[in-house]
Amino acid sequence: MSNRVNAALSNKSSVTTWVWSLIGITIIYLIAHFSVMGAVSPRISNPEAVGIPRPVEFLFGFKYWVEFHEFFTVVAMVALFVGCVSVWRRTPGHPYVLMAIASTAIVWQDPIMNWAPYAVYNPQLWHWPEDWPLINMSPTVEPFIVVGYALFYFGPFFPAVALLKRLQARSTMDAFVWRKPLVSLALLILVIGFVMDMMLEVSLIRTGLYIYSQVIPFGSLFPNTPFQFPLIWESALVTLVMIPAGVLCYRDDTGRTVAEKLTQRLRFLQSRPTLATFLVMFGILNIAYFMYGAAFAAIRVSGAATAVACPYPFPEAKVYDPQGYYESEGQPGPFFEGYWNKITIGQPDGRPKVNPIKPDAVCSPKEKPNA
Repeated sequence: MSNRVNAALSNKSSVTTWVWSLIGITIIYLIAHFSVMGAVSPRISNPEAVGIPRPVEFLFGFKYWVEFHEFFTVVAMVALFVGCVSVWRRTPGHPYVLMAIASTAIVWQDPIMNWAPYAVYNPQLWHWPEDWPLINMSPTVEPFIVVGYALFYFGPFFPAVALLKRLQARSTMDAFVWRKPLVSLALLILVIGFVMDMMLEVSLIRTGLYIYSQVIPFGSLFPNTPFQFPLIWESALVTLVMIPAGVLCYRDDTGRTVAEKLTQRLRFLQSRPTLATFLVMFGILNIAYFMYGAAFAAIRVSGAATAVACPYPFPEAKVYDPQGYYESEGQPGPFFEGYWNKITIGQPDGRPKVNPIKPDAVCSPKEKPNA
C-alpha cells in the first residue's frame, strides 16, 4: 500500500515539475519573441538624439553594465529555477518554493511601481514593447530583468531567520526573541532589508540601470544628480513587501509556516492546501506591494519630489517630466508626461504648459570661465 502511495506522489511531483518547466519555456519564448531594445516607441523616443553622446559616465567608465546586469539576471534566474525544481521534487509544496513563485508573480505590478516613485529605466535594457497596456505605465521601458523579484523581496528572510535563531539560542525562554518571534523577525528583516536595498539600488543607479528622476530632497542621497536615491523613502518602504514575505515563511514549533496556518481559514480550498498556501502568499504580497505604491503615489500627489536627476542620462529617450520640474530646472527637452498624469495626481490639465526656468536652475549648462 505504501509503495502505491509513494508512486502516486512521485508521479504527481513529476507532472508538477513538467508543468512548471513548460511555463518557464513559454515565458522564455515570449520574451525572445517580443523583446525590444532601445527607445522604439515615438511616445518616448527622442528623434533629436542621433549622434548625441551620453551626458553621464557610469561607474568606472565601464560601458557594458547593462549587458552585465542582464547576464547576471539570466544566470541567477536559471539557478533559482533549478533550485526550486530540485526542492519541489524532494518536497512537493515546499513553502519556500511557493514564496519564490509568489514574490516573482507580483512583477505584474512593476510598471505601476515604476510610475509611482519616478523610476526611469535605461532604454538600452531588453524590454517589453513600450506601448502595451499596463507596460506603458512605466515611465520609459519595462525591462525583463525585474523577473528577479524573488531574490530581492524574499532574500532578506534567510539572513534574518538565521540571525533570529542565533539570538534565540543565546537567550532565555522569557526573552523578547522567544516571546515575540514574528515581531523579532520583522524587525530583523526591516534592518537587513533596508541596508540591502540601499547597497543594491545605489550600485544599480551608479551603473546606469535606472534613475529616480524626481525625489524628495530630504532623506535622499546625492539629490539633483543623475545618481540621486530616495534613501529614507525607498529603502524603508520596500520592506513593506520584504517583511510579509519573510514572516509568512516562519515555522513555529509544529513545523508549519504562518502562511500554512492562515490557509486553514480558506475552507473552500481545504482539499488543495498547496494552492491555498500560494494564494495566501500571493494575495498578501500584492496588498503589501500596493501599500508601497500608494505611499509613493502620495508623495507624487504632494509635489514634494522636487529634486531632479540632472543631467538626464538617457538622451535617446524624451525627458520624463510629468510636473514640469525638469523644464524649470533648465533641462533641455523634448519632454513627455507619461500616463496617469492628470486627475490621478491632482493635475486636471496634465503637465503644466509653461514652466519658467529658475534663476538657479540646476540643469542649466554651466558656462566655463574664461582662461
